Amino acid sequence: MKLEDIHALVVEDNAQTTRLIRMMLQDMHVADIITAKDGVEALELLNDEDVKVDIVLCDWRMPRMTGLDLLKKVRGDGSEIPFMMVTANADIESIRTAASSGVTSYIAKPFSPHQLQSKLEAMIEKM
Repeated sequence: MKLEDIHALVVEDNAQTTRLIRMMLQDMHVADIITAKDGVEALELLNDEDVKVDIVLCDWRMPRMTGLDLLKKVRGDGSEIPFMMVTANADIESIRTAASSGVTSYIAKPFSPHQLQSKLEAMIEKM
């Protein structure tokens, strides 16, 4: 699978950050980009049979349902969907917590388009 074939779900409560990630993904020619403002909205999209999602890029700190809670719910439901945590929480404990919860990849804000593309390509190689 290539980036051009990917249907990405961006879960982020900050509209400016959502726009920035969307622009980066568009520049990488990602096939489809859908967004959710929090984990609750993301879960609804992930459970919608009419919505195709190949990878999730998710902020950690959001209202209603955090990225970590969403990750735990997705993994608890048996899904192996590639899941990238996008966060300012770059401390070792946060990384360990995300890893033990089944995160596929982790990127710390701020990040460059090149860093994001490298992480995404590594994720989809394993698909």
